Amino acid sequence: MTDLAVIGAGPAGLAAAARAAEGGLDVFLLDENPAPGGQVWRGIAAASRAQLSTMAPDHARARAAVARLRSTSARYRPGATVWQLAASAGGIELGYTAAGSVHLTEIPHVIVATGAQERPFPIPGWTLPGVLTAGGAQTLLKSSGLVPRDAVLAGTGPLLYLLAVQLIAAGAPPKAILDTASTAARRRALRHLPAAILSPAPLLKGLTWRRQIRRAGVPHIEAVASFAIEGETQATAIHWRTEAGETGHLEASHILLHQGVVPSTNLTMAAGLDHEWDDAQLAWRPRTDRWGRTSHTAIHVAGDGAGLEGWEAAEARGEIAALDVLHTAGHLTESARDRAVEAPMRARQAATRLRPFLDALYRPAPQFLVPEAPATIVCRCEEITAGELAPLIATGLRGPNQLKSFSRAGMGACQGRFCGLTVQAMIAAATGQSAVETGYCRLRPPVKPVPLGAFADMTIEEPADAG
Repeated sequence: MTDLAVIGAGPAGLAAAARAAEGGLDVFLLDENPAPGGQVWRGIAAASRAQLSTMAPDHARARAAVARLRSTSARYRPGATVWQLAASAGGIELGYTAAGSVHLTEIPHVIVATGAQERPFPIPGWTLPGVLTAGGAQTLLKSSGLVPRDAVLAGTGPLLYLLAVQLIAAGAPPKAILDTASTAARRRALRHLPAAILSPAPLLKGLTWRRQIRRAGVPHIEAVASFAIEGETQATAIHWRTEAGETGHLEASHILLHQGVVPSTNLTMAAGLDHEWDDAQLAWRPRTDRWGRTSHTAIHVAGDGAGLEGWEAAEARGEIAALDVLHTAGHLTESARDRAVEAPMRARQAATRLRPFLDALYRPAPQFLVPEAPATIVCRCEEITAGELAPLIATGLRGPNQLKSFSRAGMGACQGRFCGLTVQAMIAAATGQSAVETGYCRLRPPVKPVPLGAFADMTIEEPADAG
């Protein structure tokens, strides 16, 4: 019988699955991707020596994590999309699709390691062909070797600079970086710099990226206060204005947008777990304790899905959650768990010293959270604009679920993944409510689309029989 299901094979999921299997648990690792690594280490296992230069700089550690998993008895299932977690008599009822089939199984323990997703960035033209998120462009680069040429990077967050360096290494330097980090945010971040310096490696890595970008001659425009993507049937240019009132215009066939990342919470919200608002990161996250335990005793959350701390901390949190599950399952005494957890706890602490600095520096500006132009599409699934939502909010609607009933915003296949935070921000700005008072979309399984025909042939099984 399977003792533990781990959902997601990024740094947290790989560490959790390996550690739990090493401790004697029967582990089933479900991964939506075709190979282990998650977003940060995507394609690492099969990458050639030439490809490694455009991938994560910590590729040796990534390959070691994959090799560690493969040395254990953990069963790895790629191409598996988990669409349900629900309480059951045996712990958790887990629903997933794989190879076109639907499976249901009961699991005593689950570690959710689904990571983060990019924050919605609703600006004029963001739905035009040729516009991608920075993470989407990085996925194409890592998984398929597809390089977006004639590209402008726009937004805020470390990923913009990492992607710029990767594009330079791939022979396609971006035409410009339009950085929306505000002057006020830079000042706020300075308060956190002394603590960040205690773990200097990430800061030095960032400075190295900036030097590489300068050497490549990529223009870097700072304190961008607004921009719009131009084009009729596809993106052709981007226009911007800085805080100082300076304007610019640049022709480009690819615009790569990024406004930071947020925990991926659709699965944990649909499972009915308690969540809390993180005002430093302007996002919801599951309420967890130091072990990653959630409001349901059978579910732990590890990695950035429990709050953004970066891949090194995510790896440590995967170890921590696995050790606690081993203790709960009777494979580790409390004292043995507490001794074993000391090293990953120290690693997590060291990895998170930079986080307050990053949260302050790359905090999205209000004008990028609430669309200013009425024609801007907010809900991509239903093609609903800000101008259509604003009058409905003005009638007195107080939350996303009310607005969904009147407009269908958040009712599409993504269930709010691409618009939920924007809808929440629009309502909060119009009503003067806090994010907590406004609330979030009510989510229900399946959290990912499942073909109706697949349910007709649904298999109720133990993961050991999944093949």
